[in-house]
Amino acid sequence: MSQTIEIKINESSRVPKYKQIVDSIINDISKGKLKIGEKIPSINELSESCYLSRDTVEKAYKQLKEQKVIVSVKGKGYYTAKTDLISKIQIFFMINKLSSYKMMIYNSFVNSVGINAHVTLSIYHCEESIFERTLERNLNAFDYYVIMPHFKTEELNHVSATNGAIKMMERIPKDKLIILDNDKIGVQGDYGAVYQDFQEDIYNALKTGLEKLKKYDKLVLVYPSKTVYPYPRRIVHGFRKFCSKFNFDFEVLDEIYDDMELDSKDAYIIIEENDLVNLMRQVREKNLVLGKDIGIISYNDTPLKDLLGINVVSTHFKAMGETAAYMVLNNKKEKVKNVFEYIERNSL
Repeated sequence: MSQTIEIKINESSRVPKYKQIVDSIINDISKGKLKIGEKIPSINELSESCYLSRDTVEKAYKQLKEQKVIVSVKGKGYYTAKTDLISKIQIFFMINKLSSYKMMIYNSFVNSVGINAHVTLSIYHCEESIFERTLERNLNAFDYYVIMPHFKTEELNHVSATNGAIKMMERIPKDKLIILDNDKIGVQGDYGAVYQDFQEDIYNALKTGLEKLKKYDKLVLVYPSKTVYPYPRRIVHGFRKFCSKFNFDFEVLDEIYDDMELDSKDAYIIIEENDLVNLMRQVREKNLVLGKDIGIISYNDTPLKDLLGINVVSTHFKAMGETAAYMVLNNKKEKVKNVFEYIERNSL
């Protein structure tokens, strides 16, 4: 067994033991306690020395192999990855806001690149001035720039990219630029992109749920038109297109108001979670049956919505991060439309 490896298992921690093994080995490598190409204990050796099940150690080693932290050599055992497997890629990752959805993408990206790269996260809050200053300071300092472009006007309307932001992004070499989430930015050239088509995505997703929606008399989109972090107006265009195509009576509201006039046989498509909570509270207070009297579809999926049985239309955040990481690791400059789907549960 290696003399330098130090696996620390905290029995009282809620962190899974396999994850503690992963973190401990990566930490030893980062501190130089484990050298590149050094042999590490076998699954059986580590299982015995740390009093862990073989399955736990095997799960940890599987994740380490997927992240290219270790490699297995047939008949010899496990070794820390060779130098040529560890590329010190420096990545600047810019997001417009700190939300659970954006962090799902970021975490998926970081997990997928593994120790192949160092990722620096920057948040510009949809502000053109912050975006420009931040990017100006960091031009030519990174190997890749992964950017989610969403900006706001002085009137708090959404715009995919301002003239100033476009000029800044044009200064990034195209082979170093990957655009995420929103590709309607006006930047010319052959760069990588993993994007949503906000208009067609919601149109096609609602079309998938058409048969369930037909039992409702009116569709109501709750689209916050004035918010600190505005949403693309193309969502509204796609909703209107769907309602016109399939002859639905419809309405677009800014928010779910207190004491809403809730009519039976209305279905709501809700973007912000505060509006979702407010509507569900009022549905319960008025003894309406969700999925029978009132229908709800929420925009963007979360584990909590899954637990509560809320129907959603949502892009696949994990896939977006994984695809972007694949482009970085394989030096690809493709433009990929991300998966967007309607997920049927119990609220429609």
